[in-house]
Amino acid sequence: MEPMINVMQPALGERELAAVREVFESNWIGRGARTHEFESAFARHIGVDAGHVTSTNSCTEATFIAMELLEVGPGDEVVLPSPSFVGAGNAIASRGAVPVFCDVDEATLNPRVEDIEAVLTERTKAVLILHYGGYPGEVARIAELCRDRGIPLIEDAAVAIASTVDGQACGTFGDMGVWSFDHGKIVVTVDGGMLCVRDPELAERAPKIAYLGMEQRSGYDQAMRAQTRWWDFDVTSFSRRSTTNDVLAAIGTVQLSRLDEFIDRRREVAEAYDAGLAGVPGLRVPPPLPEGHTSSYYMYWLQFEDGNRDQVARDLYERGVYTTFRYPLLHQVPAYGSNAVLPGAEAAAAKTLLLPMHQSLSDADVDRVISAVRECTGRRTRDARAA
Repeated sequence: MEPMINVMQPALGERELAAVREVFESNWIGRGARTHEFESAFARHIGVDAGHVTSTNSCTEATFIAMELLEVGPGDEVVLPSPSFVGAGNAIASRGAVPVFCDVDEATLNPRVEDIEAVLTERTKAVLILHYGGYPGEVARIAELCRDRGIPLIEDAAVAIASTVDGQACGTFGDMGVWSFDHGKIVVTVDGGMLCVRDPELAERAPKIAYLGMEQRSGYDQAMRAQTRWWDFDVTSFSRRSTTNDVLAAIGTVQLSRLDEFIDRRREVAEAYDAGLAGVPGLRVPPPLPEGHTSSYYMYWLQFEDGNRDQVARDLYERGVYTTFRYPLLHQVPAYGSNAVLPGAEAAAAKTLLLPMHQSLSDADVDRVISAVRECTGRRTRDARAA
């Protein structure tokens, strides 16, 4: 068996190691100057003021904080697409609220305006959408719907760090946006996340919630150096410790500076897949991006029309090509207590498969994946039609 080609893989090297070494040599590895530098760099990247972003230890924690900022609670409903990360569902349910799952477009796995509108009720406290695979989807129209209804919109932009619509960054269309920097993402800090909050008052509260509800964080912060008793603090909410640190932020700052090259390579891989897999019988590649949309190319997905997705996935694994499906449908998870019937999401989940997609793929890797997919799909399709 040939070496396995991973679905997701970070691109880390000497520049990141040098940044970590500098943090070690500074004798301050907690939240400090480099964390603020990372937050500022990220704010510039998405086109907002640095005061509107707060770094966290994960995207899930950023989502939990968003729920706290919006005061989501028992009796409330939060609408989200069923193919979402479990952390989104947990952030809602942990507040005693009800996750209300909406359908998605079968081809893009992104919710449409009509999918969301169909499940809105007088109890809807917020809408939380995911940009599937880095595709922006109908985010601009969904944001307009939410504004018209007076419903806060949260964007799960975990995999959409470079996705835009008409030049505007995904994650900034709604009232709040969250991003992920875990080991499988495009920009990696090993583990980490970011929260962007549009409302200035809520944005000011976010970093306090991220650090135990405390008004003061550290005597090393510049604002604290003017204080006589910098060790004093007040508690404004009973929150968790959700902060990141200078070691991870130093990695993230270097990674963010490399984002353009990462996206360029991912685009090349996607275009090679498009060209190499177009026209394969029984196989559908992702639809083209609408005009004005850019993607982060976080996922590349195929859809199998002959019911042989699982068999092809096994064949590819045996050929050293790792594949997967994300995300398992949350409305089918018993813990959330949903009885929704969502035809688009269910059809997509039955036939969608993610191919390896990351900036470390070589041309030889890409050719190997294309060849394996064509061969395995062709054989399984012939077998299915002959049965």
